[in-house]
Amino acid sequence: MTAYFFIQNSKKLSKQAEFIVFIDSFAVSIRTIMTITQLKYVLAVAEHQNFTKAAEKCFVTQPTLSMQIQKLEDQLAVLIFDRSKKPIELTEVGRKIVNQAKNIVNEAERITDIVDQQKGFIGGEFKLGIIPTVMPTLLPMFLKTFIKRYPKIKLKIEELNTEEIIQRIKDGHLDAAIAATPLKNEHIKERVLFYEPFVGYIPNNHRLTSKKTLEISDLDINDMLLLEDGHCFRDGVLNLCNAKKTKDHDEFQLESGSFEMLVKLTNEGMGMTLLPYLHTLDLKEKEQENLHYFSEPSPAREVSLIYHKSELKIQITDALHKIISGIIRGAIAFQNVQIISPVPK
Repeated sequence: MTAYFFIQNSKKLSKQAEFIVFIDSFAVSIRTIMTITQLKYVLAVAEHQNFTKAAEKCFVTQPTLSMQIQKLEDQLAVLIFDRSKKPIELTEVGRKIVNQAKNIVNEAERITDIVDQQKGFIGGEFKLGIIPTVMPTLLPMFLKTFIKRYPKIKLKIEELNTEEIIQRIKDGHLDAAIAATPLKNEHIKERVLFYEPFVGYIPNNHRLTSKKTLEISDLDINDMLLLEDGHCFRDGVLNLCNAKKTKDHDEFQLESGSFEMLVKLTNEGMGMTLLPYLHTLDLKEKEQENLHYFSEPSPAREVSLIYHKSELKIQITDALHKIISGIIRGAIAFQNVQIISPVPK
């Protein structure tokens, strides 16, 4: 309902100077006031589709979280969640509210970033994801140096596959990640750390044993031991060979989650495999005799530091990039490379 107020001062104002004030209860009502905390609760429920799990993630009791969301729904006069569904689902307007809430929460957190940058402060919690084929070799190379250089940063590191990393960055649950690129995702920025060549690991009794230098055309995907599905390095090898592995004539089928297992099976003459260059540095002296490098330009994967385009906590991202780039430069000097996409075809 619209209320009309007529204000007239006959001593100072003419009759034509009446003021008509329109107050629309929908447009100006105080009920539209909401808090960042309420929006964070909404985002948590939207993600977990469960009030109890969302409350645990927000470190509050379930009644507190439910009450605040109910209060927000009452203020907006809409239902954000359809509680009749199991698991809980967003309503049509709820989906729009959640999309906007993500932007609002990100922008609110940017205020803290602005203050930290102004003060020159580099610290606080920083959540970093790393893909499994990079973590075992790269993390020991930079972690100690980074912690020593930036003691106020509390790193929380998690091993995740590329698909999980992209989703968590989009949802605001990771500040940055180290992954194989290019990913060509509109929500994510990429900063290259290094180029890591593919290296052939070939046993003595193999058809390619006598070849000192490999060509991409030498490879037969059906003669190769691969990582299991979900690893971007596997997708890179498949893209390199421009093929899909067929299983019709395999004497056995194996897809492992570790390079160590692939090396052991190769040593037993069960086939050949490809390794990322950094993994070859940890091989035993005898095993290094089985390494065969590609002719230039060597096929390689691009490894980058990736983060959300909103660039939250960019001062920490910059520090991480600087440390890793400086250290890795001494370990990998390959420049004449051919980048192989990690994205499945």
